[in-house]
Amino acid sequence: MTMPDEDTEAARVLRGLEDGSSSVRLRAALAAGTAPDPRFVGRLVERCAVEPEFPVREMLTWALTRHSSSMTVPRLIGELRSERARARSQALHTLSKIGDRRAWPAITRALLTDADDEVARSAWRAAVALVPEGGEPELAAVLAAQLGRGGRGTQSSLSRALTALGEVIVPALRAAVTDPDPRVRRHAAATERLLRDPEAGFESAVEEARRITALGAIGRKG
Repeated sequence: MTMPDEDTEAARVLRGLEDGSSSVRLRAALAAGTAPDPRFVGRLVERCAVEPEFPVREMLTWALTRHSSSMTVPRLIGELRSERARARSQALHTLSKIGDRRAWPAITRALLTDADDEVARSAWRAAVALVPEGGEPELAAVLAAQLGRGGRGTQSSLSRALTALGEVIVPALRAAVTDPDPRVRRHAAATERLLRDPEAGFESAVEEARRITALGAIGRKG
């Protein structure tokens, strides 16, 4: 049984999540996580799908991690079918933070190869966090098939996801360094460099891969 003052506080939090001020929404999300209440879950998930401010989205995700995964995970999985890219992306991000492997079957190939880079990047991170033991080689193959995709930020995210899987990615990288597309070859070489030397940094790894690829091209011409 809830007390009247608890109902009043819950109503205040729910109103705050819809406020026009981002600072009010941030405080409401903080309150929702500080004092978890099942009544908050649906509104938190809905707000994640439309919230324009990054700090608020991060607080919404934190608030959801403070609630029971038995309530949050099914709602978040439902968001993965949304036509709204932000809804899919934020749900994936939140699932990766919750870390409940029951969500793994929902991380589909379609999400891992989503046309929206932010959705795909969130899917890569979630997949690495949730992949069950023994599923790493198949995941590595799906991720490696996207080497060369997008700009530097997207490529860095993919490399980080791949290297998080460890040595299982080596066969896929070795195959990719012979790809006809020089972008794929450079990205694969940079990712392998990062696997061997995680402290190198992506930019440094890319520049070294560029030099190696160029030397390889010269060697083939000679």
